[in-house]
Amino acid sequence: MAFGDYQFEIYLQGLAGVLPSLPMTYTELEAKAAAALSPSVWSYVAGGAGDERTQRANVAAFDKWGLIPRMFVGAAERDLSVEMFGLRLPAPVFMAPIGVIGICAQDGHGDLASARAAAATGVPMMVSTLTADPLEDVAAEFGDTPGFFQLYTPKDRELAASLVQRAQGAGYRAIVVTLDTWVPGWRPRDLATSNFPQLRGHCLANYFSDPVFRASLAQPPEENPQAAILSWVQTFGNPLTWADLPWLRSLTDLPLIVKGICHPDDVRRARDGGVDGVYCSTHGGRQANGGLPALDCLPDVVAAADGMPVLFDSGVRTGADIIKALALGATAVGIGRPYAYGLALGGTAGIVHVLRSLLAEADLIMAVDGYPSRVDLTPETLRRVT
Repeated sequence: MAFGDYQFEIYLQGLAGVLPSLPMTYTELEAKAAAALSPSVWSYVAGGAGDERTQRANVAAFDKWGLIPRMFVGAAERDLSVEMFGLRLPAPVFMAPIGVIGICAQDGHGDLASARAAAATGVPMMVSTLTADPLEDVAAEFGDTPGFFQLYTPKDRELAASLVQRAQGAGYRAIVVTLDTWVPGWRPRDLATSNFPQLRGHCLANYFSDPVFRASLAQPPEENPQAAILSWVQTFGNPLTWADLPWLRSLTDLPLIVKGICHPDDVRRARDGGVDGVYCSTHGGRQANGGLPALDCLPDVVAAADGMPVLFDSGVRTGADIIKALALGATAVGIGRPYAYGLALGGTAGIVHVLRSLLAEADLIMAVDGYPSRVDLTPETLRRVT
């Protein structure tokens, strides 16, 4: 079944008087999620750094590009599949890591709900270090869909090694090291409410369940959660340097991906250091204001990667955005806030709806504009919009 067939499911249900219970546009999805989430969780998920100019720029960057239609192509069947890191995925998209996805669910177990959505759609989930449920429990819900583990590298190297070993043991298929979040960015929305979820004990399950972390505590987290949180604060956030890359590479035989890479020189140096892929991202504008949109950095990152997989996120809101990122060279495109909002509104079913909608739109754009395969989407298929 083609991804675009999702629209026919919706139309056929309408003949029986059943209308969609979840929004069909990102604007409505965002508005309804704002009403469904608590103010503190909403500000944390929806907010960005500074006056959020870079966050808005990440979204607006997609409007600078337009896809050129090609006719007489006969794109009756489309192939969106992609191979990377020894995996063949049905579509070149994944759920980007969201550190508070656990508390975006009404029951507080959003990581498990997201993993179930991955199992239902075949869209991989990149699981954050900051989860409400232990990484092993999340992986148990993946079914046949691969999962990736995103590491916020702690200062304690033994703890870092333990987290990576646990992820490998649980069946994750790659380790993704985030480089741009060793210190929180300046986020006025959260500062205005003095809200930082982890300081309140949220989404620390991977630490509180880790044998190395627990061994460092005088009392178990269940008996003295405040002391455990303080210990987490002291170890979170390792300002990594290039000297740390050989150590990171030594932690696992799994594919190693470094996240936050936007400069071609950093791409080349990472490649020379033995990484298996780079992840072009500005954290959706959440960490640093005043920077370039990640999409503007993507072409130079792809050129420097020289065939190495390039994952991408930041500002992706529609299926059209996915198509444009692929045409600019992304191997796979990360979905962030849209699936978080789907989770807030409908749990696993809400995420499935969002992912299927995005893939349907992307697939139908390829059908209408005459691009039968993902590999047909190249920079030459785009033009700057003036």
